[in-house]
Amino acid sequence: MAPFEERLAQAKTLARDPRIRVTDIETRLDTRFTIDSMRRIQTSFPEKQFVWIMGADNLIQFPQWKDWRNLFATVPIAVFDRAPYSVKALAGKAAQVFAKSRLKTQHARKLADFTPPAWTFFRTPLHPASATEIRASRITSPSD
Repeated sequence: MAPFEERLAQAKTLARDPRIRVTDIETRLDTRFTIDSMRRIQTSFPEKQFVWIMGADNLIQFPQWKDWRNLFATVPIAVFDRAPYSVKALAGKAAQVFAKSRLKTQHARKLADFTPPAWTFFRTPLHPASATEIRASRITSPSD
């Protein structure tokens, strides 16, 4: 995984919508688990609406996360297509347990307005390279 600072900078570059604010707040919360971080964030900013964003690879392992069912009930969740995990993710335990809470694509733009549990799956153009290959392509060789 790329260093945190690099991932933060990349997220800021990609989040072009003015409604999205990329911060390092999780590093300052002194929490270990996502559910604890999300609760602290929501308590600290009760006037804001939040959406948890993750890739399909994380949806597969979601049932292994601390209080994962409560996380679904705490914040709307946006899951993004990620090859080759998407089919397995959508057939997995978390997707099945919360199948009735999945929003149709036409409602996805309003995900933050829905009361949890609410989640959607975004099909996106998939990059053919793996994350490892993408990171390796950004490493510059030392100059002679």
